[in-house]
Amino acid sequence: MPHVLVVDDDPVIADLVAFRLGRLGLEVSVEADGEAGLAAARALHPDLVVLDWMMPRMNGLEVCAALRADADAGLARTPVLLLTAKAQEPDLERGFAAGATDFVAKPFSTRELISRVTAALPPGSIPA
Repeated sequence: MPHVLVVDDDPVIADLVAFRLGRLGLEVSVEADGEAGLAAARALHPDLVVLDWMMPRMNGLEVCAALRADADAGLARTPVLLLTAKAQEPDLERGFAAGATDFVAKPFSTRELISRVTAALPPGSIPA
């Protein structure tokens, strides 16, 4: 079963994302700030990280860049989906430069979120 790490400082959004992904049959872990999210990613080796941009202690771009630079090659290749209100063209460029795999703009539809998560995970990895 694929494991998704959700890192968002807004508990309402984090809970909503975790609930929707859990209903897909995915294992979900949640962290509330960038430093805790990076530590969890290093400990858990998730199959996907859903990451907010604007968070305390370490922002999402810093977390994404740290993941991409990690000595663990598997962790460095982990797909990162930025879930953020910062979705103008310059923001997208900065996110992709930091190593983001994809973006979902807030406010978001859960249907779009599910579609992007499904696309980021290996084919056939989501339970039927």
